[in-house]
Parts: sequence; structure tokens; C-alpha cells
Amino acid sequence: MAANYWASTQRLHWTFSRQQLADIRKELEDDGRGLVQQYPLPELRLLSIYFNQQIGKLGRRMTVRQQALATAQIYVRRLYTKVDIRYTNPFLVLATAFYLACKTEECPQHIRLVVGEARNMWPDFILSDTAKLGECEFFLISEMNSQMIVHQPYRTLSELQGTFSLTQDEMSLAWSVVNDHFLTELPLLYPPHVIAITACFLSVVLKPMQTSLYAAGTAATAAAITTAAQAVSNSGGNGSLAGAAGGSSQQSRVQKLVNTLAETNVDLEAIIDCTQEIVSLYEVWEQYNEKVCKEQIARFVKARGLDK
Repeated sequence: MAANYWASTQRLHWTFSRQQLADIRKELEDDGRGLVQQYPLPELRLLSIYFNQQIGKLGRRMTVRQQALATAQIYVRRLYTKVDIRYTNPFLVLATAFYLACKTEECPQHIRLVVGEARNMWPDFILSDTAKLGECEFFLISEMNSQMIVHQPYRTLSELQGTFSLTQDEMSLAWSVVNDHFLTELPLLYPPHVIAITACFLSVVLKPMQTSLYAAGTAATAAAITTAAQAVSNSGGNGSLAGAAGGSSQQSRVQKLVNTLAETNVDLEAIIDCTQEIVSLYEVWEQYNEKVCKEQIARFVKARGLDK
């Protein structure tokens, strides 16, 4: 892995502004206007949840570590900034991204095992022919211009545990936030250290609520996060945390974290934006329906013969 994120292909070629991403997606939709109208799909974040869960299931079946699964998700997200999803077989793309990410993260899996497990999971969409996955691998590498190295927030998160005096419970929550951020556009928008700091911030805010992050789209949780985020933006981090989750001691701890962030060179606006993006994800998660996502993907894959 390249030692320096700031000189990496991830920063130079795979980090965008929101407007750039919006323009890219609009261009893809305009180029495939007929397919977009003929085969409507769920909102992007709902598709991302579905892809995340499918890659996670494949990873558990093959006992692959989380970092490789995270890299696979980023490969999928990068690919779909180059090609509209309706021109691909997403199930084959997921299996291929998983296979390729395992190579990149130095936990390689045999191609026959990956195809076998993928076929067990998606028998209607994956052929037993390993050549199909091999072809898709070359396609994926080509579309990403052979820029395979991915810098993840996990290492920075571990280093920040001591800096922010995070408890083990808070670290577990922060780890979950990092895992969840792959369901959003954030990996294409911000450096890994910004994501890691956001995860630490959210873990301290969410900890007293003992909230399951997969069900965190409640009004109380969203309000607590929003209140804390506003404190970051007010007076350079000196805003009031009245209304944040927990009692006065917890509010004091969150305030201390906010003040620490304000004293650093970290982009506070980026932290706020990441926080709001995570809140938005947890709110939209309540609308997620796995069956609907699979059916809508299957419709265009079968109709266009992309499973052959």
C-alpha cells in the first residue's frame, strides 16, 4: 500500500466534490435515458445497503476480514461512477469486486471457491464458468485504470482511540460508523482521517443512547447528532450542547471533544457534512426493503440477458 494518502491515486483520481459526483451520475443517466426510464431502481443509498449486505454475506461464508469487504464496496462504488448499473450484472460485479479486493488486501481466495459461493448465493444470476468472473475482473481493473490501492479509516481510528480517550464500547460504535459510511458517498468525498474523526465524534454522541446503529434512524438519535454537529459549527467549536444525548457529564465530555476538534487543523465543515450524511443514511435505512431491491435489479439483469 502507498504510504502517503496525499500522494495516492485515491486522493488524486477517486476523490470528488458533491457537484462533480452529481454531474457524473447525471451524465450516466443522460447517456442511458431509455434504460433509466424502462428499469427504475431504488434510491442509491438503498442499493448501497443491499450491496453491502450481499458482500457481507459472501465474506462471512468465506471468512474474509472486514478491510477486504470494505475495499470491495469501494471498488463497486468506483465502477458505478464510470458505468451505469443497468449495463452490468451487479451480482457478478459484487463477486468480482470481492475476489479482486481479497487479492489487494493480501487475503486471496481461489476463483473457483468465490464463483461457487457466489453461485450458491445467487443461483439465478451467476454461472459456474470461472471465465465470466475473470472477464469481469479485467473489466473492473480497466475501468479503475489499475488504481487498486484503497486507504481505509480503520488504522486512523485505532490511533485516535488514545487521543480522544474512547472506551471500548465507544470504539465499537465508531467502528460500526466507519463500516456504515461505505453505504454513502463519503468514501468518494473525504479523506480517511476525516471519516475516522467523524466516527469518533458520533460514537461519543451516540454512546449514552445505547442505540443500535442499524436502527439509528429514530428522531431522538438524529436530533442528538444534529445538536452536537451544530455545536461544532458554532463559535469554532464553543457552541452549547444543550439537548445533546446523555446527562451533564456526558455533555461535558462531548463538549471537550468538540473543543479539541476546534483547536486542530481538521476541516470542521467536513466533519459536519459527514455527520449529516450519516444521519441521513440512518433515516433512509428505515425505508430499506431487500426484496424490492433484488427484484428491481433482477428485472433488468434478466430482461437484458446480463446473466448469460
